Amino acid sequence: MKLVSYKTEELEHLGIFANGHIYNLHSCDKLIPNDMNTFLKGGEELMDRAKKINEAILSGALKPREEAFYELMAPVPYPTSCRDGYAFRQHVAAARRNRKVDMIAEFDQYPIFYFTNHNAIQGPGEIPCMPDHFQKLDFELEVAIVIGKKGRNIKAAEADEYIAGYMIMNDMSARTLQMEEMLLNLGPAKGKDFSTVIGPWLVTPDELEAYKVPAKPNHVGNVYDLKMVCRVNGVELSAGSTADMDWTFAEIIERCAYGVDVFPGDVIGSGTVGTGCLLELNGTGLLNDPNYKVQWLQPNDTVEMEITGLGCLTNIITKVETDFSILALKK
Repeated sequence: MKLVSYKTEELEHLGIFANGHIYNLHSCDKLIPNDMNTFLKGGEELMDRAKKINEAILSGALKPREEAFYELMAPVPYPTSCRDGYAFRQHVAAARRNRKVDMIAEFDQYPIFYFTNHNAIQGPGEIPCMPDHFQKLDFELEVAIVIGKKGRNIKAAEADEYIAGYMIMNDMSARTLQMEEMLLNLGPAKGKDFSTVIGPWLVTPDELEAYKVPAKPNHVGNVYDLKMVCRVNGVELSAGSTADMDWTFAEIIERCAYGVDVFPGDVIGSGTVGTGCLLELNGTGLLNDPNYKVQWLQPNDTVEMEITGLGCLTNIITKVETDFSILALKK
């Protein structure tokens, strides 16, 4: 099942994407709320009701009115929190190699994550960026999950039961801001908190069963072989697979939930797939060729991220016209 959040005439709704169309869930079943956050809090009971509607639409047994004019939002437009992990060893190793430092041994000992700004979640469409953001503006190709039920001290062996669904994530990064602030061993903060993009749908785990593969040795949790691609202005720059994740989402959840509650609506990203950002691509390019022409995102660029089974997330980078600069405020 593919769940969507969308707007019609500035009103927000919860829907199903099926047979190429969007259908309003609440109009099909009045017991299903018309927003994603309340729906997720309803747990398995509401999820089962929605799946029955989805099956009826796909089989033709139910023919509700399809939405003709709508604006897609982030599937989970108001997450209760947003964490981002560091699950792909290939990306970490390449980034450290490009900086001429050794691979950090601790990567293989435990998964890590950071909190980002859950109030800056965006979906398909325009991404407004400040002038400072264009100082090495970057995309990051990731996959994300949303938590479907409350839990605490969740063991990895049971953690997949807490996943309501999967989405594409673009962890936007302003690299000059990020690198400056992280010199102080704190962050990332302003280099990240202006935009995290998710979408276009929230796909329930049952839709991905055909892609399931074994976890890597000594790891626990569900793993899917989903091709990941990022294109900028139609040119493919990044490619990988969710099967390349060294740490599983189950293991990341185990760490996230240690000593604290996780809640329905919490979003957790995977971290960047190998080759999945310009920082890594530029670093590798310069390592192999000192004359390599580096590339960063520019105003009016179109960024498309596509993952098997999860759809295609499309955004256009726009520039806010202002002379306000926090980089210029340095003492």
